[in-house]
Amino acid sequence: YGLDLAARYQLSAHLFLDTDINYNHGRQTDAPADANYIPLAPTFTTIGGLTYKAPQGLSSSLRYRHIDSRPANDDGSIRARGYFLFDAVVSYTKARFQIGATVENLLNVQWNQAQFATQTRLLTPQRESLNGVDELHFTPGTPFYLKVNASVFF
Repeated sequence: YGLDLAARYQLSAHLFLDTDINYNHGRQTDAPADANYIPLAPTFTTIGGLTYKAPQGLSSSLRYRHIDSRPANDDGSIRARGYFLFDAVVSYTKARFQIGATVENLLNVQWNQAQFATQTRLLTPQRESLNGVDELHFTPGTPFYLKVNASVFF
């Protein structure tokens, strides 16, 4: 079971606030109670932000992304690390074109993007296999990143 909530609010003629909040309590139904987590299933996520839209075509937004730490295996003994990031967007739009820039990970937070619980095994110099170790493997998330864009409408 879970809960999804989406909210949008216009604070003024040009200022908008939005958020999406998701909670999940997913479990494997045919598994023992001490090993019934769904590996990597998010338990809590939220996105949202504050957006300013000027009548002359300029707009800017401060956005956030969050995912909570969550079990990476059936028994929850390994946890995938959650994160909270800010992004900023600015753009200028006219009838025939748009230019803009986006800053991802505005505060340059270290975070894990892809995460998996896997078993690793080392070989000794004599080529003997040691017992495997279950641990979290991950791809580092993108650091502070600026990208610019331009679009032509036709």
